[in-house]
Amino acid sequence: MVYLEKLGLVSVVVIEHDTAARGDEMERAMVIEETMRVVSALEAQGARARPVLGTVVRLGPMPGDHQNPATRGFTPPEAHLFPADLAPIRSSLRAGEIPVLPPFALDSFSRSVRIDANDVIAALARGMAEASELDESSQKRPHDPHADYSEDINLVPLRLMIINREGGVPSYARNGYPHLLVNLSSEYDFIQDTFERSWSKDRPSALSNLALARTCLSYMPPTSSAIMVSHRSSSSLIGNLITNKPAVSSSLPHALLQGNRKLTPDTPTLIRRGQPILVIRDFANVNKTKLTHLLESSFKQKLNTESFYKRLEKYLDFIIVAGDYVGAAVVTNEPSLDPSFPPTSYLDKFAVLPRHQGDGTVDFLWVALHDESYGLGHPFSVNPNGGKEGKGEGRDLVWRSRANNPINKWYFERSSGYMRMGSWVLFWCDAEKKLKLEECQRADAGLSYIENWEAGRLVQWADVVSKIPSAWK
Repeated sequence: MVYLEKLGLVSVVVIEHDTAARGDEMERAMVIEETMRVVSALEAQGARARPVLGTVVRLGPMPGDHQNPATRGFTPPEAHLFPADLAPIRSSLRAGEIPVLPPFALDSFSRSVRIDANDVIAALARGMAEASELDESSQKRPHDPHADYSEDINLVPLRLMIINREGGVPSYARNGYPHLLVNLSSEYDFIQDTFERSWSKDRPSALSNLALARTCLSYMPPTSSAIMVSHRSSSSLIGNLITNKPAVSSSLPHALLQGNRKLTPDTPTLIRRGQPILVIRDFANVNKTKLTHLLESSFKQKLNTESFYKRLEKYLDFIIVAGDYVGAAVVTNEPSLDPSFPPTSYLDKFAVLPRHQGDGTVDFLWVALHDESYGLGHPFSVNPNGGKEGKGEGRDLVWRSRANNPINKWYFERSSGYMRMGSWVLFWCDAEKKLKLEECQRADAGLSYIENWEAGRLVQWADVVSKIPSAWK
């Protein structure tokens, strides 16, 4: 936290004391002592910290929440605050001090009571976001000499850090190792449904912390993120917060993820609000206007719409759409002149709007593409994308990219192989299930350099891909 403060990422800290029994006569003293211990630890490392022992939040949901449609889809915080309640935190931040709060709240009788720290954090995230909006609007109004415009303090929360003993959210796809990146919009319910009871013993707060992240991020800016991290992973915490990316990209090949030494039980989970993911297989359901806007904005070229959609109508396999066409992966079935060679599964377009290229949409989209194509048939491809949900046989996925395309480094890391074709580079991802089954059958013998079914496929792919016309004017 001290290092982050030096980088301009100032923390507002809420502590929890899970060994202090509720209702114990010494409970309040123990929680305050713990708060002071955190303040002392921060100051011992060279930071300036301030204990905020007075209550900042109020017990109970915000008045009118049950009538507000914006709260639908998630549970509103069990505590709330008004902009004026943030005065102690504003004062601390103005003085260059890290505010450290115990989990206290005012009840309806104006008594200070201890509540769950998660409720305090959720109330702060919402209150600080709403207060920053008021600050911005007040600056636009005629100057009031008695108003506190707080231009020097921007209260909008950008990151949520959930530091615990447990690390991230365990994943069914990684045998209980943590999720790397979570798309709340499409994965929240699925993570809860696939959470094994045996994990509750070692990670009792995983789901409640995930729910906290969901609540907080619903109020924070769309580019914000939350991180669930063990106290043993301080370097990962710093790296995630500075880059706003997971420790290891979730869109890397699964075999590479399984053998990656960076993956440990303490690996952090990065959480984003994300985008809903939808798989479209019927061309009639494609919104051509929105898809055209997405492709032209992403590639910065003019689409030859008539020829592109005519070809798409004929050869479309599926389109994966992120959100309201903020990203899309277009996959076609390309026929071969050789009748003995099956149609090629071709990634025709992979695009994300520029303003969403740093918010996790790229990784979310590629993971969904993996699940619907070359990863199909594996248990870890059973994700709620509205597609096949892991049922079926995977297929080799092929695509091409200009040799000077700066994104090729990203493609190299995610492909099984590549081949240069003049001004183009041909990439492919092998169908994972087929290779895995073959590898299991051969045991120690392993796979050969080229399997029988792979013979001649590069020549066929190169022939098919080289004949695909450009989509641009």
